[in-house]
Amino acid sequence: MSTDLIKSRKKMNSVPTLLKKGKYMPAVQAIHDGLILFLKNQVLKNEREEFEDILRKVTYALNSDGELRKIYPLVISYEPGQERALLDAMRELLQELQKALNESVQDDMEAILAQKKAALEEGQKHLDGQDWNKATSTFNQLVTDFGGDTDLKADIADRYLNAGRYKEAYEMLDDALKDDPNAIHLYNRIGMVLRKMKDFETAEKYYLKALTLTSEDEYLHYNMGRLYFDWKKWPKMAQSAQVAVDLNPEFAEAVKMLKFAQKKTTQ
Repeated sequence: MSTDLIKSRKKMNSVPTLLKKGKYMPAVQAIHDGLILFLKNQVLKNEREEFEDILRKVTYALNSDGELRKIYPLVISYEPGQERALLDAMRELLQELQKALNESVQDDMEAILAQKKAALEEGQKHLDGQDWNKATSTFNQLVTDFGGDTDLKADIADRYLNAGRYKEAYEMLDDALKDDPNAIHLYNRIGMVLRKMKDFETAEKYYLKALTLTSEDEYLHYNMGRLYFDWKKWPKMAQSAQVAVDLNPEFAEAVKMLKFAQKKTTQ
């Protein structure tokens, strides 16, 4: 028996076990791949008889699986000599399984989004009611459930920021940065939070780190200018505003900032 036929037999003999484990896609893929290996080889009479027997067993196993029949209710037929027709049926079944998988993933994603939305709304309700402990508990549980979601953490941080809870906002953004150290928008947000906390030196460090990732973001330079405004560092404010204007001459707020900073530096 050729190497291809040995592989084919091994694949198809694995089908009943895969079906018992609920691994429908691998089971059907095994039949599909096994058939291709079988069809491209010349086989002896006894080899053909053996494979025909295997194919009867695997098609019977497919037809007898109740869960699989829910996805593909059509009877899968096989007669000796009709291996190519069976191969076509396996391709069709694979398509149906993929479709079912996609729908399942979509349902799961919708459920996850609904869960996040409900928890965010609950946390926001506690923030609006100034029940800080309950808000923190709700948001922390949400982060535990979806730990690697940096966008979620940024969303929660914005809610803290809008509620004036700067320390919590900073901690949430700092945690998000651990998941995505190159996320420029997170550095920008942290800089804004630290500016409101009047921790100007630390805010500057975050902005400078962001500039190592990109120096072509006029809003980043503008926000640095706002930091230097609060910090009363007029030459640095003028420098940041100038870069923002150079990058985008139509940036009206940056133009105003530049004029203000230039005026302060000449006083």
